[in-house]
This record gives sequence, C-alpha cells and structure tokens, in this order.
Amino acid sequence: MRSASQARERVFLVGLDYRSRMRVGEGGNPERLPSAARQSRDAAIRASSGIQRATTPQFTPEESLAELRELAASAGAEVAGEFLQQRDKPDPATLIGRGKLQEIAGAAASAGAGLVVFDHELSPSQLRNIEDLVPARVLDRTQLILDIFARHARTREGQLQVELAQLEYLMPRLAGRGKQMSQLGGGIGTRGPGETQLETDRRNIYRRIRHIRSQLEEVRRIRGQQRQRRESVPVATVALVGYTNAGKSTLFNALTNAAVLESAKMFATLDPTIRAVALPSKRKVLLSDTVGFIRNLPHTLVSAFRATLEEVQRAALLLHVSDASSALAQEQDGQVEAVLRELEAHQRPRVHVWSKIDLLPPERREALRDEAGIVHVSAAKGIGLTALLEAIDAAVAEDPLRRVRLRVPQAEGKVLSQVQARARIFASTYRDGVVELEAQAPESLLRKIRQFLVE
Repeated sequence: MRSASQARERVFLVGLDYRSRMRVGEGGNPERLPSAARQSRDAAIRASSGIQRATTPQFTPEESLAELRELAASAGAEVAGEFLQQRDKPDPATLIGRGKLQEIAGAAASAGAGLVVFDHELSPSQLRNIEDLVPARVLDRTQLILDIFARHARTREGQLQVELAQLEYLMPRLAGRGKQMSQLGGGIGTRGPGETQLETDRRNIYRRIRHIRSQLEEVRRIRGQQRQRRESVPVATVALVGYTNAGKSTLFNALTNAAVLESAKMFATLDPTIRAVALPSKRKVLLSDTVGFIRNLPHTLVSAFRATLEEVQRAALLLHVSDASSALAQEQDGQVEAVLRELEAHQRPRVHVWSKIDLLPPERREALRDEAGIVHVSAAKGIGLTALLEAIDAAVAEDPLRRVRLRVPQAEGKVLSQVQARARIFASTYRDGVVELEAQAPESLLRKIRQFLVE
C-alpha cells in the first residue's frame, strides 16, 4: 500500500518574468513599504470607491510562482522542481521558446515529474506546441485552479458550476489533444466533478453545456425566490469576501458557531453557506461565506459561479477579509477589488476586516487601532469579534434603529417580551402598573408597538 506522499503526483512548475513589464521599484524588485506606511496607503485605498486596475499592486514573478506552489499543494501535488524564465515578451508559439522548453523537459524528466504546470494561461496553439516538445502532461494555471475547484465541490450546484467552467475552457482546446482529453482520469487537471467519460465531440459538449446552463438557471431562479423572501423581511445579508485563504471560513464559524470547513489550502470553501447572526442592537443579519478570490480568476469560473456570486452582488454589506500576517496583503486586496469590479459590486458598503492578528509580532499587534470601517480580529483566538459585530451594526442600514421612550402596561406581557427580545434597553422604571422604557429599537418593531411610543 502506497503512503500518502508516494501517491501524490509530482509536478514541475514554470514561472515567467517579462522584463519589459512595469516595475514598482528600481532594479526589477517591487518596493516593500514599512508597516505604518503600508497601512496608511491601504487606508487611502479603502477610502476610495475602489482600486483602478492601473494602480492595483502587482505580484512579483517570485511571489506569483510561490502562489502557484500553494495551488499545486492544494491540488494534492508534490512539487518536484521549478523554473523561472525571463523574457522581454512571451513567445507566441510556445510562450517561453523552444530551447527553454527542451531544457524544462529534461529537468522535469530528471526530477521524475509527470506534469508540468505553467504560471500563465496558455492559448490552444501554445498548449499543443508545448505538448509536442514536453513528454509530460502540460497544464496552465487556469486548468490547475479548475482542478482544485473540482476537488472541493461538494454540492450538486457546485459540481455543475465547476463542470460548466471546465467544458467552456475545453471547447477551444479540443483539436489535437488526443488521448489526454478523451476521458477524465485520476491525475491533476483531469479530475471531473462526477463524469467518468468526457466526449470530445463538439456537439456532445455543446449539448452538455446547454443542459448544465439550464440546470444552473433553475438554481438561479430558486435562489432569486429565496432572496425575495428574505428581502421581504428587514434582514440584511452580509457577505464575506476576500482573497483565498484569508481566513473567511474561520471568521464565519466564529461569528455563527457553524462548522464550515477551515483549511489552509486554497479554495477550501466553494459552496456558499448562510447563517443568521445576532448583532449588539439585537437586530439579525444573514452572514454568507463565499468562495475566495485570486489574481486572474478564470473568467469561466466567474461566469459559472454567477448564481453563487449573486450573494455578493446583492449583499447589503461586504466584509472584506484580509490576512494581516501576509506580506502580500496589499497585492491580494488589489486583486479582490478587481474581481469586485468585474462583479459590479465594488461600490457596495463594506467593513474591512484584518484577520489573523494573533500571528503578528506583539509590538505590531499592540500598535493596531480600529477605525471607522476597519476592524482587526483573530477569529481563531476570539479577538476583536465584539468590535466587528459593533461595526457591522453601525454599517447595516436595513431596518434602521431609533432611540425612543415607551410606556407599556405591565399587562401587555407580549409587547414587553418583544421589546426585551428585539430592543436594546438603557433604562426601565415601574410605576402604577406601567413600565417606562428608554430603548433603541428597529423600525420594524416600532411599527408594531407604535401606540406605546412616548413623543
């Protein structure tokens, strides 16, 4: 019986550095701002309605290759070697040039790698040309992400969304792929959400795509009906958004006492989960955990997950979760902004949540200060959660709160119970069989008990 490490597929990673592209700092290395300066710039970015693509911080080639390493690990692979190629511009036929491809083919064979993954999306012709020169299987970054999604999809809806994205990616790449695409096997990049045989005939694939789209439209219709029922009552939806592995699911569990999978692997959460959360004002909101974003998120995935991502588009408030312990937090935030723009959700009200502060050095952690719309938390340690709930309470506009005085006869037990359950009571006095209350209550409650309001 093979051990877990033996069963893992060995991959060789290929990164690219185009020397002609814009650099942030001198000498080809991006400048790293000091912590205080970075936080100041982050605050300026957050104060704007969104980050323009032209000013979005960029990953360095080394950082991008490191992220590809994490993606490979999330796909269950063992990295056997890697190569970072520098060029002035991509080669239109093979991306990195035939000579370098032959060098990579030899290095991959020496390392015992049966799979080569490029940190770049390959065109159909580039993929075919590379496969002619490299004896190992070849994937690009998009295929690797699609494979991880297929690995983590649990619900039927999630599986359909992943399969649709896979088929739409496959369509222009059918010609010349041969046996590799004739069926879904057990290796990375060939994993499917449930199909055992993938027909390469275009008509069959078109038919399957139409069928999946019709099923997803039905899912979208049902989601719309559920959303309409939710919106008919004054309960706001708050959506967690952020870069993959920023700590969204851990925060979701801490706020809702749910049991959503928490994992250091990328894209551990695919299927949305919604739970009710009670705020300090005693209002309730619905908190939605969503799929993590990543740089250059494949457009086929954004399109396929439209029904799921509508929770982000329609949310009353976004909780943008960033990993405070990550050296790439600024770059990751820029990518999240880019995806939110693509979803046309970048102007939604939001609270920026800096997570994982327990991983910071003590001096940095003690220097953190919450501001309007910015909260620092550690979901794993339970730090800052009360402040976060207060910030959500202040930001949610649905069912607004009003401070009022009430005079309720003690005989009105039902009314008093409603006030106790749904209002914040600051003072109460009893006299002559009447309870006089000073409270903060939502408008939905005040409409029901308006006869007890004291002007």
